[in-house]
Amino acid sequence: MSTDVLDYATSCALPTPWAQFTLHAFVERGSGKEHLAMVLGEVGDGQPVLARFHSECLTGDVLFSQRCDCGAQLEGGLRKIAEAGRGILLYLRQEGRGIGLVNKIRAYRLQEAGADTVEANLQLGFHADQRDYALVQPMLAHFGITQLRLMTNNPRKIAAVEKFGIQVVERVPLLVNRNAFNARYLDTKALKLGHLMSAQPEPVAEDGQL
Repeated sequence: MSTDVLDYATSCALPTPWAQFTLHAFVERGSGKEHLAMVLGEVGDGQPVLARFHSECLTGDVLFSQRCDCGAQLEGGLRKIAEAGRGILLYLRQEGRGIGLVNKIRAYRLQEAGADTVEANLQLGFHADQRDYALVQPMLAHFGITQLRLMTNNPRKIAAVEKFGIQVVERVPLLVNRNAFNARYLDTKALKLGHLMSAQPEPVAEDGQL
């Protein structure tokens, strides 16, 4: 996605329990979909920036669902940025790994009947993960960010953004809120989607491989 299909809209102060961030809004020209960036401190100085790309999860982020770790990852990411005094969280409107809210609820129903999170998406006719991280590049470019310390358990995010010239110098694990309701979900992400469950920060090689 190039910068000519993603427009910067506006910004405001956003006080949170952890720090006062600046909230920036972007709009995709084609779809009108709105994405957010929460920024703390000076991030355009050329130094690696602590960052998270967080895909929207209304059930986890807003409704406190314990079926996933999304809400806890959102809170944990913001807390880590606040503790560092500098960083960025991109809130991407890609609900349900890109399948949308209603289809995610349909997928939950299939999971209740025995499917895992990957099987449920496939049964609905989708890929296991339909998210597109191309929009990350113009959002980061807006702030002059080219190097990241990326908070993620998902190596696919690292590979995706490095294709657009963004260097990930370190993967920072974000392991939170494993519980009886999401244990199978987390295990499936590790087994079938390649998510890494090590609690130790890891440098990333120049070719993007861990």
